[in-house]
Amino acid sequence: MTKFHFECTDCKTLYKEHETMYLCPKCEIKNTPENPPLGVLKTIYNYSAIKQKYPKNLFQKIKENNYLDLLPIQNIENQSNLKIGKTPLIQLKKLGKHELIFKLYLKDDSQNPTYSFKDRASGLVSAYAKENNITTIVAASTGNAGSSLAGICASQEQKAIIFVPESAPKAKLTQIVMYGAQIVPVAGTYDMAFDLSIEASKKFGWYNRNTAYNPLTIEGKKTVAYEIYEQLNQQSPDNVFVPVGDGVIISGVYKGFEDLLHLGLIEKMPTIYAVQAENSSNLIDNLTNEKFISKPSKTIADSISVDIPRNFYMAKKYLLTYSGKTVKISDEEIIMASKFLSMHTGLFSEPASATAYAGMYKMAILGRILKDSKNVVLLTGSGLKDLNAVQSVIEIPKSIKKIDDLVV
Repeated sequence: MTKFHFECTDCKTLYKEHETMYLCPKCEIKNTPENPPLGVLKTIYNYSAIKQKYPKNLFQKIKENNYLDLLPIQNIENQSNLKIGKTPLIQLKKLGKHELIFKLYLKDDSQNPTYSFKDRASGLVSAYAKENNITTIVAASTGNAGSSLAGICASQEQKAIIFVPESAPKAKLTQIVMYGAQIVPVAGTYDMAFDLSIEASKKFGWYNRNTAYNPLTIEGKKTVAYEIYEQLNQQSPDNVFVPVGDGVIISGVYKGFEDLLHLGLIEKMPTIYAVQAENSSNLIDNLTNEKFISKPSKTIADSISVDIPRNFYMAKKYLLTYSGKTVKISDEEIIMASKFLSMHTGLFSEPASATAYAGMYKMAILGRILKDSKNVVLLTGSGLKDLNAVQSVIEIPKSIKKIDDLVV
């Protein structure tokens, strides 16, 4: 019996675990450059077999096995020796000086090895590559996925090749180079880098990590849902706020909780909020459109600046099926959220990460968060990755020569 199979998000064709690596071949031939790709694969497990395997203490047994029963790899030993995941869930009792009437938790994924949520996906892709004797992995990235893959590959003695838009933040590019990866700057957008990386992987036979294009990225990111469930004493939150660009992180969150639903560990899906920058909202703007319409993205939150969301169709299906909600946030609100988090929690989040917090704050101000409800905000990356973005809200004082010049 195979451990899992793939199902095409669009045509529902089933594939055995080793039949395809990327998109559904039947749907891929219909894809056009101006639309999100069809044929993204969903990974399905034998949930009844897992329940039979662990008739008692189901989640505890799955956790003790490092979630291996719900991951598309065969041996946990093929994972990086870096500490990926198991990040803290921090409860806040106040928003600034104001007592909260609801429970608020921050899931701080900046504490992953390369300081971003993307390590969850890179770790699984790297493990699969090691398991299958693949030594070179390529990816397109605005920075985080690239630095993540570069760092994880460095720990696994694999070669990483990263295609990046030339406008990517210098801190993220520095990370990639320091990890020893080969960097390929692209004179254009993230979407151009994405397409060129796929072209390169086909031409040179490299394994491609690209979000959604590689279904394992969703499987890696879903582990955050398992951890939230565990950290809330095996309970589901009421709301989860997720920063959204390509749609892979939110699909991963949904997939993780959906696994728990199929196993009978939770009774209903949490309400998941897709939070986007208002000038880069191509995913949520198209949820009810018959035809996908892309607008050029321009936001300070580079990690979620996407013209064509690569996991649009899966994310759309999840949001509509489980009655997810959407929020748009201005760049000004994003930067102020980053500053607020830093000053009041000690967590310095990059703009894309702070977007989720800004979305939660907006819903709280509008009275949309119910009393005593459990709310989780995903903080997906460290503010140290993009120091230029916050320069407008900080001021470095002038140097002093004597103590009388000090102003406090």
